[in-house]
Amino acid sequence: MHAEPPLVERLDRLLPQTQCGQCSFDGCRPYAEAMAAGTADVDRCPPGGDAGARMLARLLGVPARPYDRTRGQFHAAARVALIIEADCIGCTKCIQACPVDAIVGGSKLMHTVIEALCTGCELCVPACPVDCIELIAP
Repeated sequence: MHAEPPLVERLDRLLPQTQCGQCSFDGCRPYAEAMAAGTADVDRCPPGGDAGARMLARLLGVPARPYDRTRGQFHAAARVALIIEADCIGCTKCIQACPVDAIVGGSKLMHTVIEALCTGCELCVPACPVDCIELIAP
């Protein structure tokens, strides 16, 4: 007989693991902890969309509600960041903004995205002062 994982673990598994912070927490796990403690609602995760909010509500036994669209946009198709190399000035602002360390490069050198690590959270896009980052289908 297997013991059921703790509530925080089950909530965290339902979250998209983008670590984007759009929920106002430092990542998916802290958000799961807040939901388990009853201090956060199920509607705070744009990457999870309405379906994610419904799954979280079902697990917690609370009424389902759509995700809060003021926090960001839901993107049904997976996307990853792409840096337009010719336009990159090597400022490192995208590296600093990336919560999963998917962007590599040095100061004043071209940067690139490690596609396998990118969660598509979009936090690098507004950080770029020369608008050289696009989100594309992997």
